[in-house]
Amino acid sequence: MKTNGGPSIRALGGASLRRLLRRMAQKKYLQAKLTQFLREDRIQLWKPPYTDENKEVGLALKDLAKKYSDKLDCCENEVETIIEEIRCKAIERGTGNENYKATGIATIEVFLPARLRKDRKSLLETRLQVTGRDLRSKIAEAFGFQENYIKIVINKKQLQLGKSLEEQGVTHNVKAMVLELKQSEEDVRKNFQAEEEEQNEAELKEKRIQRTKRGLEILAERAEMVDPETMPYLDIANQTGRSIRIPPSERKALMLAMGYHEKGRAFLKRKEYGIALPCLLDADRYFCECCRELLDTVDNYAVLQLDIVWCYFRLEQLECLDDAEKKLNLAQNCFKNCYGENHQRLVHIKGNCGKEKVLFLRLYLLQGIRNYHSGNGEEAREYLSKASQLFKELYIDPSKVHNLLQLGFTAQEARLGLRACDGNVDHAATHISNRREELAQIRKEEKEKKRRRLESIDSLRRMGYSAHAAKRALHHASGNLEEALQFLLSNPHLWWLHGSDPDSNSHQGSPAQESIDQLVYMGFDTVVAEAALRVFGGNVQLAAQTLAHHGGSLPPDLQFPGEDSSSTPSTSPSDSAGTSSASTDEDMETEAVNEILEDIPEHEEDYLDSTLEDEEIIIAEYLSYVENIKSAPKRT
Repeated sequence: MKTNGGPSIRALGGASLRRLLRRMAQKKYLQAKLTQFLREDRIQLWKPPYTDENKEVGLALKDLAKKYSDKLDCCENEVETIIEEIRCKAIERGTGNENYKATGIATIEVFLPARLRKDRKSLLETRLQVTGRDLRSKIAEAFGFQENYIKIVINKKQLQLGKSLEEQGVTHNVKAMVLELKQSEEDVRKNFQAEEEEQNEAELKEKRIQRTKRGLEILAERAEMVDPETMPYLDIANQTGRSIRIPPSERKALMLAMGYHEKGRAFLKRKEYGIALPCLLDADRYFCECCRELLDTVDNYAVLQLDIVWCYFRLEQLECLDDAEKKLNLAQNCFKNCYGENHQRLVHIKGNCGKEKVLFLRLYLLQGIRNYHSGNGEEAREYLSKASQLFKELYIDPSKVHNLLQLGFTAQEARLGLRACDGNVDHAATHISNRREELAQIRKEEKEKKRRRLESIDSLRRMGYSAHAAKRALHHASGNLEEALQFLLSNPHLWWLHGSDPDSNSHQGSPAQESIDQLVYMGFDTVVAEAALRVFGGNVQLAAQTLAHHGGSLPPDLQFPGEDSSSTPSTSPSDSAGTSSASTDEDMETEAVNEILEDIPEHEEDYLDSTLEDEEIIIAEYLSYVENIKSAPKRT
């Protein structure tokens, strides 16, 4: 994964600002740790003796603060302040629960973008019968956004504007994250012209998201049905670069999932996290339509889980991702299934596992960050130390990259080659050259295999079958044309699969007498011959093959009662459609496809390539946080 992260400490400037960020991180850690203690000790802060009848703080809270400050070896006043904040939030939550029971008005925790967020969470009250559009309007009004600037993510799904909150599973006390579609450095734009420009920017970004969806759908539908020489398409390959067979029922979902993932990763590289997240969440949704067995055997799904958690982290919204731990554990288990216990399966396939270590560095780093923010200091230290050690292993001497660039290789090839060969320049050069030759041969073989498949599809289409029926039959027959034909003859109802409709065909005009005579001459009954020609749209060859295969009669599921021979063929709407409209639609589809293709990386291991510059900074920063847990002086 070549993911360049977001703003870093290095760019923030000033020791005082670094101290401020460290202080904020320490406070989050203390909040998590104290919440953990309260849960373990079954302390209910909203009840006596910690809260009196007027909901004011009780004297017992000070004793509790002293107990926990001694346990944590830190400032008693600071602990007392944080416990009081936790108590006030518990009171506020309890009041909201009572209000919801009495009035049906739910409370939603709104997580604003980092530039607007304050220490306390922002709460918003609403009825769950309102639409997503109503909630978006309310959030925009309450926090100073314009509606078209923002998207709302609840339960890891984009809020649908036309449906009610209830229909979308929104409940009382749910967390809602606000994503900005603009990149603004000012809270309010007073100049009208500037506001208009921002509005246009938001609309353009929304259109980009819609074009992404359309482009991916077009490319997924083209799979195996286009000439690879003349038409771009998406394909699914294994770790060696060879195409793999996927059941048709899952192929489109998998292609859409992988396409959305690549688009999301492209936005991650450009640090457009607010646009990246919806793409990544869409990818997750489509992956979930694939069978569990498939997800456990490819690393794509694991990498996606890392990218989703990374995106929430860079948006400073990890609190909104309740199942971050689950996603990271899922990624770890998936890597284990794909690569083997000690990467032995990966080494067997690729000959090395150096490049994939980048994924484990990201995994350990995110596990360390999550544990730190959950108050698990020792676990955080352990994972961050593992990430730091891996970084040292994966660090690449810039002079070695330069040497490989001089040999005509790209920087990406150089990084991947050096990591695969433990930093040996000569071995890396040989590895890259061999891989180039291997991939060229694989692409040649795959192109030829696809061409043979297209020829088989064309052969079946010339017999009268639809392209989709031909594709399904060839998949069933593992590409064998004769077996595919037998499959179609045994299942004549597949003739109109995603093509002609048997009902409409049965009501077409009477077949030509010449065609009926041809079938009668072959020995078929006149009535049966005419019915068969109606079913197969006048195709003599297809009608004859089907009747011969079924002993001179039509199968019951192809017989349609009440045929009206007097009806005349209707003109298709598409036949009378204006060419201008069709041309416009085609241009828009071409634009959508091209925009997707721009973000599909040429190198099949692009997701393993990273400079690790941001990871280096974040590892150092969080290691300083966990070290400061023990070294922080106790103040009174």
